[in-house]
Amino acid sequence: MIVLGVDPGSRTTGYGIIEKTRQSLTCVTFGHITPPSSASFYHRLHVIFLSMIKLMDEFKPGEMAVEEVFYAKNVKSSLKLGHARGAVMIAAVHCGVKIFEYSPLEIKKAVVGYGRATKDQVRSMVRMILKLSEDPGYDTSDALAAAICHANWTQFEGK
Repeated sequence: MIVLGVDPGSRTTGYGIIEKTRQSLTCVTFGHITPPSSASFYHRLHVIFLSMIKLMDEFKPGEMAVEEVFYAKNVKSSLKLGHARGAVMIAAVHCGVKIFEYSPLEIKKAVVGYGRATKDQVRSMVRMILKLSEDPGYDTSDALAAAICHANWTQFEGK
């Protein structure tokens, strides 16, 4: 099973694709989508949408794991995050990829074993679980963590 994990953001959207076999999880690819900062907000959303479609067409994930919306103190930031999530989700629907959402607490608990883990702890565990030779950026490690969370969850769902 190939799983795409996404950490949406209007400035940087992290992604990670893993493959789950019976015995292991393997990192296929990871990175981030960074639309031009000079572009309008709507153009950045379009870049995210098109980039996600390109990724899904190339790697053919069957399922996508994305972090649920959290409530930030800044309402404007939350709304922009929601728009970025929407662009990612519409791309998944367009490509026929099933969408699964997990809370930040669920993701951290699945990867680190502790729901209040720091970004550094999540990144370290992602690197160890997937045997990565380099530290991914925080957006990317959060996306890979979402994919790992989903792969672990599907283990209990009988997939």
